[in-house]
Amino acid sequence: MHINLVAIHPCPSPQALGLANAFLKSFVRETSVEVSLFDFFIGQDPAENAARLAAAAPRAIGFSLYVWNRDACREIARQLRTLLPSALLFAGGPEASADPAGVLGEGILDCVIAGEGETPFAELCQRLLAGRELSGIPGVMFPGAAHSPPPSPISDLDRIPSPYLNGILHAGSYSGILWQLARGCSFACDFCFDARDKHGVRRFSLERVEAELRHFAASGVSQVFVLDSTFNQDAKRAKHILRLIARIAPSIHFHFEVRSEFIDREMAELFAGVTCSLQIGLQSADPLVLKQVGRAFDRADFTKRIGYLNECGAVFGFDLIYGLPGDTLDGFRSSVDYALSLYPNHLDIFPLAILPGTKLAAQGKKLGLLWQAHPPYTLLSTGSFTSADLTVAGQLATACDIFFTRGKAVAWFNAVINALKLKPAQFLGLFGEWLSASRGAQSAESDFNDHEIWQMQRLFLKQIFRARNLQRFLPIVLDLVDYHHHYAAALLAPQPQKNRIQKSRAKLADTVFHLCTSTRLAVFHYEIQEILECGAPDIARMHRHLSAIPSQAAIYPHNGFICTESLDAVFFSILERINGTKPTAHVLAELGLTLDETHDFLIFAQQEGIVLHS
Repeated sequence: MHINLVAIHPCPSPQALGLANAFLKSFVRETSVEVSLFDFFIGQDPAENAARLAAAAPRAIGFSLYVWNRDACREIARQLRTLLPSALLFAGGPEASADPAGVLGEGILDCVIAGEGETPFAELCQRLLAGRELSGIPGVMFPGAAHSPPPSPISDLDRIPSPYLNGILHAGSYSGILWQLARGCSFACDFCFDARDKHGVRRFSLERVEAELRHFAASGVSQVFVLDSTFNQDAKRAKHILRLIARIAPSIHFHFEVRSEFIDREMAELFAGVTCSLQIGLQSADPLVLKQVGRAFDRADFTKRIGYLNECGAVFGFDLIYGLPGDTLDGFRSSVDYALSLYPNHLDIFPLAILPGTKLAAQGKKLGLLWQAHPPYTLLSTGSFTSADLTVAGQLATACDIFFTRGKAVAWFNAVINALKLKPAQFLGLFGEWLSASRGAQSAESDFNDHEIWQMQRLFLKQIFRARNLQRFLPIVLDLVDYHHHYAAALLAPQPQKNRIQKSRAKLADTVFHLCTSTRLAVFHYEIQEILECGAPDIARMHRHLSAIPSQAAIYPHNGFICTESLDAVFFSILERINGTKPTAHVLAELGLTLDETHDFLIFAQQEGIVLHS
């Protein structure tokens, strides 16, 4: 018997991997059921996708249903009703579990699986295979039938074979993979669906964790998104896994969701010792607002623990939600100010969504919340956060996405706003107004590439510093912006391959060099090395003590680090002229230079990976 399982992702990305469906396939792999996995994307033609699913005439087709793909799943299922009228169409996943009656009420699907899917899916398969009655399976709901409570979740998660270790998913074939180390959440945030049951947190064994980690390292995986709601809740276990990563997979980049209260100095150092980024759900900096949605917040403790991350150089970001019950636009601005004062590498800001199955959905009307009845269930207004306020907050979120997060401004942002005597939300609000006037009111972060955002940062900073008669600071400000843009570009660029070093003058003269694609050339108003030696930037102090002596530099990756080499103008001009078309002797002749004068520099540039020969 053949069953197709479908995952529809928002867009192609390192996270576009149907892990939930792979778990289902893995759980029934030793049976007579043949399961095929399909990955589609929002925006694809539903008719074409339906035709692909129907081609092998499967007995059943299941959809992994989320907020973002409910409409797309419905349209494909509608097409399948015509193509395969006898096939069983069903859905599982968060959206089916949260709103089973609503999903079935659309009149397209035959049934839904609510809750953890492996056990009910396996029973559904066996009954289909045997031609038995399908009703009465715990967790499987049919239109008009009495509610069937889901079975208890699997206590020993290792009973679910790893789809990576058994070859269902080929880890090295994806640009990024999803890694589930645990299921469940012990917290009870009113806006979140993760803690909908009372079964707490169940974890895969450390033996399985290590085996999968070794498999990822051997498969050449580049990045891993860890799906645990709170990776570091069990601090001892989290530290053990971080040590495993440092030993087994040091070159893989990991993404973790963590909570601040479990971070101590040792854990911060372990996070900083591996290649990773942390996402921390701050949501709001107002304890009273958070209390209304089932969260506690101790500002002093949060600040202290984030300080551990900053001291160690760990990479982290925060989530903020605007429109929470009891919050106001001014309160949201204060949360932005607090969040950015802690030097996160990124800040992700979202409007509140009232998800089916959450406490907020059950109590929302009593709290005066109005929201969209259909996905994505976005908040429309509250008694203290009007629709106009939500629009302003959304503009502020967009400004932060573009200027701060995409603009990679963490290293200099607070120094710049301090020089302007503005709070973060004030500054970003002004940038949002400028962006709307210069690029259009509907501008979004996705509309711009990194170079365009860098240029917008420079233009806006010139305007705002001049408007406040602070143009004397602009050369230092622009040097900081330019340096960190080039640093990030060099960091994110593909690492150069090593070339054989050409040392003899005869070979150097005939060699055609090109600038490595990861090398950035930059000109500064000040000596860039002196700016970097200042440490944490203080614009006014730097203006008082640094001499405005221009410099040129190459910024490039070397041996796992980003290097900054301040260069004499003569050597910088050589790098500017090298373009992969002319032999070295011709380039030097155009500049009036000789090999004797430049030999040592050319050797250095090759050894450092600044230039490569064709």
